[in-house]
Parts: sequence; C-alpha cells; structure tokens
Amino acid sequence: MTIRAPLTPILTGCTIVVAADRRAGDLVSALERRGGQAYRAPALSIIPNEDDDILIARTRDLIADPPDVLIVTTGVGFRGWIDAAHENDLAEALSSALAKTQFVARGPKAHGAIQQAGFTADWVAESETSAEVGEYLATERVAGRRIAIQHHGAGADGLDTLLSGLGADVVSLTVYRWGPPPDPQIVQRSVVQAGAGEVDAVLFTSAPGAAEWVRAAARADALDAIRRRAASGRLLLAAVGPITAAPLEDAQLQTTLAARGRLGSLVRCVVDHYASGAAPRLRTALGTMEMRSGGVFIDEAFVPLSRAGASILSELFDAAGRVLSREELGLALPRGGESAHAVEMAVARLREALGGAGAIQTIVKRGYRLTVGEPR
Repeated sequence: MTIRAPLTPILTGCTIVVAADRRAGDLVSALERRGGQAYRAPALSIIPNEDDDILIARTRDLIADPPDVLIVTTGVGFRGWIDAAHENDLAEALSSALAKTQFVARGPKAHGAIQQAGFTADWVAESETSAEVGEYLATERVAGRRIAIQHHGAGADGLDTLLSGLGADVVSLTVYRWGPPPDPQIVQRSVVQAGAGEVDAVLFTSAPGAAEWVRAAARADALDAIRRRAASGRLLLAAVGPITAAPLEDAQLQTTLAARGRLGSLVRCVVDHYASGAAPRLRTALGTMEMRSGGVFIDEAFVPLSRAGASILSELFDAAGRVLSREELGLALPRGGESAHAVEMAVARLREALGGAGAIQTIVKRGYRLTVGEPR
C-alpha cells in the first residue's frame, strides 16, 4: 500500500505549458514554486528590431519633428523602442522630443511601460483593444495632427488606415516582429499532450502566439480533443487578456482571462482554478477525487501515479461511473491498443497505488468503472 503524502502545494501533479517566448522563464519559475511542473513551448519567437534601420530612421524623424500623439499598443514594444533608442544614443533626445506629446495606452501593460519610461499616460483603453483607441481618437479631431503608433509584432490593427483617413499624419513604429518557434517539436509535443490529458494548463501571453498554437493543434489533429478537455474543465487555457484570448475563443476553446492583464495575474489564474474547486471533482469510495496529469488528489492528499496509471484513472474519472471496456482503456495506455492483459495489469497497479480495490470496480465481462457518489 502506498502511503499518501500530506497536503502539498496546490499545483502539485500539474504539468503546465507556457506557450510564450517573452518572460517565459519567470512564469515557469513562479509555477514551479507552487508545486507544478512547467515547460516552455513558444509557438512564435520575438525578433527585436534594435538594429532595424527603418525604426532608427523614424525615431530620428520623430526627434526632429515630435508627434502630437503617441499611441503605445504593447508594454514590451514600447520598452523595446526605448532600449533601441538607448543602443543608438538617441534616448535623451527622444525623451526631450516627447515631453509635450499626448500618450495614449492600449491597456494596463502599455500604461505601465509609459510610466516606467518616465512619461504620463493621458488616456488608457479599458478594453485593451485598438478599436477602443481608434474610437477615442476619432472624437479628438486628429486632422492635421502628427500621430506616432508603436505597433506590436502582428501589425497595425487598422489604426494607421483609420487615422490617416481622418487626416492625421501617421508615423508607424514596428519595434519587434514575430518569427518561427525556437523549437517546433516542443510546440508539437505540447498540443498532442494537451489533447491526450498529459497537460493540465496552457498559458498564453500574445494573440499571435495563441493563434499559431491553435494552428499547430489543428495540424496535429488534436484540436477537437483539446476543445473537449477545455470544456470539461480538465484543461485550463489561460490568457493574459482579451486580445490574447481572441484566437482561442475563435477556435471555440473555453478560455480563462487573467484578472488584471499581467503575468503575475496569469500565475494567480492557474492557482485559483485549482484552489477554488473549478477543476472537476468526483466523490468516490476513497473520498473526493481531483485529477492531475501526474496523479490524483484524494481529499487532502496527493497520490502520484505512473503515466499508465494516470491515463487509466483519467479515463475512468471522465466516465464518472460509466463502465469502460478493456479495449477502451487499452487505447488510453501510453502505447495505445494494449492487450486486455496489459489493461488488467495496469488496473491492478493503479489499485495498489490508490491503496485498495474499493475505488475501481470490475464489472464481469464488461470492464471497469470508478465507484462514485454524486459529482461535486
């Protein structure tokens, strides 16, 4: 009999994918401090433009002819522009040129970057969308005004066209671009594992990255499985804000938004999902069960399981008391399509890990079922 460990950190047994390039290391460290196992699988990479001749030329142009309005769309992009100015000995001149400029922020991260650089945001979009920024400026009589727009890597979001059409003199600044994933095989593994139940959560910090991850899931024929697991609550898809969430929601993937649009809130979003009871639970003969990819919580204790044991128990958990045949359970084993004997051995080991046969019933000539009470 396996002796259960005492109550452990809330993310114990969870495998979490960080589908991001920027600050992914910080997210991984924060998640692991709370007991989870996390790995990076950025679907795109960020290519800085510090040496981009066009960016530097437009920076010099803005120094010579300062903008009336500067729209900051992303915190990382604005900080990257300031860094590029420092690298080219233009930071002091740029700061002076922007002293009387009206700053418009597309959300709290852009707002924070403006403040960090020593400026003051005159207006912040509550919805964190370029559409709201455009609506606001359309009421500000922009005709004849010089407006600089710091774009994110995905492009202009229509602001250039809108404001130019209203008579503004628009200067575009693309501070970084999106490139291919650093490791396509890791991205492929992440989508397959998310569909197969080997991942508990996937975190997203950018809309282009989320869109590419969805495309990778479609290429791997894993999108339907991911959709089902997200809808059931067994897989948490968490996005840093509504813009990032849009490609996931367009793919009909149930998505949870971080409360404040910050990376720290993204970690809190994962912790709260499991601490609040949002993850599915079942009352069984052994107590209240809550699945993780690496094992199962039973009441207040975590029981680690092998991959085969976790796969079998996960299928029985999702069936919620319905009988599953040996053939159905065999498909859940790591190599798939295992023999009836392999399933019987896996169930026997699983019962031993759980401390007895009471939780899993053998139904003669039919298969196995989890002994459950009313779902909670």
